[in-house]
Amino acid sequence: MPLDKPAPGWPGSPARWTSSTKSGVGTALEPGSSVWFTVSHGIVNEVYYPRIDQACIRDLGLIVADGHGFFSEQKRDTRSTIRLVAEGVPAFVISSTCTQGRYQIEKLVFADPRRDVVLQRIALQALVGSTAEYRLYALLAPHLVNKGAGNTAWVDDYKGVPMLFAEGGGTALALGCSPPFVARSVGFVGVSDGWQDLRQHCELRWHYDVARNGNVALIGEIGLAAGSGSVVLALGFGRTAAEAALRVRMSLDDDTETKIEEYIAGWRTWQDTLLPLDPAGHSTNHNSYRVSTAVLRAHEARSFAGGYIASLSVPWGFAKGDGDLGGYHLVWPRDLVENAGGLLAAGAKKEARQVIAYLQGVQEADGHWPQNCWLDGTPYWNGVQLDECAFPILLVDLAFREGALSGAELPGIWPMIEKAAAFIVGNGPVTGQDRWEEDSGYSPFTLAVVIAALLAAADIADRLSAPGKAAYLRETADVWNSSIERWTYATGTSLAETIGVDGYYARIAPPEVADAASPLNGFVPIKNRPPQSSCQPASLVVSPDALALVRFGLRAADDPRILNTVRVIDALLKVDLPAGPCWHRYNGDGYGEHEDGRPFDGTGTGRCWPLLTGERAHYELAAGHRATAETLLAALEGFASDGHLIPEQIWEAADIPERELFLGRPSGSAMPLVWAHAEHVKLLRSLRDGRVFDMPPQPRQRYQVQGQRPRHAIWRFNNKCRRIPAGRVLRIELSSEAVVHWSADDWRNVRDTATADSGLGIHFADLDTEALKPGGTIVFTIHWSAQDRWEGVDYRLDVA
Repeated sequence: MPLDKPAPGWPGSPARWTSSTKSGVGTALEPGSSVWFTVSHGIVNEVYYPRIDQACIRDLGLIVADGHGFFSEQKRDTRSTIRLVAEGVPAFVISSTCTQGRYQIEKLVFADPRRDVVLQRIALQALVGSTAEYRLYALLAPHLVNKGAGNTAWVDDYKGVPMLFAEGGGTALALGCSPPFVARSVGFVGVSDGWQDLRQHCELRWHYDVARNGNVALIGEIGLAAGSGSVVLALGFGRTAAEAALRVRMSLDDDTETKIEEYIAGWRTWQDTLLPLDPAGHSTNHNSYRVSTAVLRAHEARSFAGGYIASLSVPWGFAKGDGDLGGYHLVWPRDLVENAGGLLAAGAKKEARQVIAYLQGVQEADGHWPQNCWLDGTPYWNGVQLDECAFPILLVDLAFREGALSGAELPGIWPMIEKAAAFIVGNGPVTGQDRWEEDSGYSPFTLAVVIAALLAAADIADRLSAPGKAAYLRETADVWNSSIERWTYATGTSLAETIGVDGYYARIAPPEVADAASPLNGFVPIKNRPPQSSCQPASLVVSPDALALVRFGLRAADDPRILNTVRVIDALLKVDLPAGPCWHRYNGDGYGEHEDGRPFDGTGTGRCWPLLTGERAHYELAAGHRATAETLLAALEGFASDGHLIPEQIWEAADIPERELFLGRPSGSAMPLVWAHAEHVKLLRSLRDGRVFDMPPQPRQRYQVQGQRPRHAIWRFNNKCRRIPAGRVLRIELSSEAVVHWSADDWRNVRDTATADSGLGIHFADLDTEALKPGGTIVFTIHWSAQDRWEGVDYRLDVA
């Protein structure tokens, strides 16, 4: 390693990531390749290696100069178009035309299916003058292992082949070219990097050999004169610089046509196994179904089969440094299950089964899953969300119904389901945050998911001859289901009066609000006490999340309370955009750009989510409005980027061109959002089948068809109800064996009821209270058997 000319300007400017508005994401499906690449603004930006949760570069772009005053950067000074090289294959042909009309670059971007290398076949065509008048440079910004600071870059040869190198975080990269680079340099970003040199001189004059332990950049001049119309640029990775360089050299030595054909064949083989949900009359480059299936599969880890991250992007990455990556390079159990549901909808049964195996592996000892985690299961955030504990149960149920799991496999999966169900009943019905990771309380979405999951788990328990556990799960689900309106349906509010409805399902109700309910069919909002993320009382915050009660089968689509809520949702959250309607997550949402377009920085204004257009389409299909659902499908697809990727959010305000924000187009949030693509695939399947694909059958059968009512009212320490309806059995649920000492006449007559073991971590005592009349009172205390200890407190409940 030559070290005689170190670059000045250590440590360089503060490291930043790059735009999240991807136009393409890709990877090879062969096991010999463990790199994932993204494309934005016509260039390659984040590349991930050796795991999909570890970004290793910021970007790799091209610069054209002439040595006499002309400087043009591909990502800023050209207009680019992108197309797939073949249907359903995430390899891309990118054409970039200089905004001054002086040149055009066309390149093919894909991953070597045999090695950890990203390849670009590049052709430069002069539109003014001759190609010989221009010089082409490759500019690379390493951000090894999710970190832009602390990297070292240097210039060296590998067995006589000129290359550029960088290392950091125990990982190395090498950049090589065929024909070989004719000039090279490394430097510190913002001071001595090649961009600064070319911007000042329009040719490479600084030739630094090494830049240590900082925010570094590498640049190489590509020898156009030695090429035969095109050149090949190879970016390789390894544990050492030699490993990376060897892979680069071997890729450059191979025939590019052979490699791209192998890459295409791998993807076509997989796509051919999927169901034909392709839209009628699609073109090769505009088959939205195959784009979505490729996006789903491209987000899978290579060394952790079944592990999928939420997005190959950093939301508002251009404004974020090393310490603010966000949670999108992580596994979210909710997003993972949604992805698996999309794969199942497409017929990818093997991949869905692998997700279940992965979920078994990363489940925590007490039965829950991390709010999010690295691929190896290490938690990142430490929140607990009940819906994320319930979704894996629903995935098993769906996989079994779709034939991705056999009955013989269920005993091996039951321990995962049993622990998850035990965690839910032990910690529910309210704990942690809602599905947007923000507020705690009673959420219609979370309640719908966990109740459906308990019923699904009960069915599996029955199949495995565990009737006691099955009965307990169903009884708990019945009680929670009967309480949804008491907990979350707001009546008598100013918002209801304004919209002209008697009530609506609120986004989330804090426990102290819902538990103070009177009467039983609604809750009394606490004025001037805002929830965490809103400046409004809890009862005035609404969300499309309430439609989960229909999606998961608990309520009918034409239930008057649902119809009232739809009216409120549309009045507050719906925005009509050029492609069609889209919805906000909830009123008062602060996750999105500021009004002036500045990126989200912990505060902002929430924007519309295409995902919610897909969810609304599913609701409309459940309501029998197929034509509306099809219109919403078109809108969902219309929100996609130039590469047909579906973003997390859409900009719904006036254009701000200098911030690349345009009405109805993707904002600076995550893109692609895997969950949104999964919803797209599921919607295509649902429309084909004429029913909501992933609606679990148990809740609909139990509550809508059979009209099952609960026999019990539940009291527990984390949910101390204050009254029970007349005619119910009072069930006291405890964490260990005990005797409930109780009376229905203020201790004049006393009874003792011992607890039974549910087998799911809950001990319960059913008190014979069915015959008690309204106006009565129950009083009880507890004797803990193992400790031979009295609770020392009397608890009272009214019979309502």
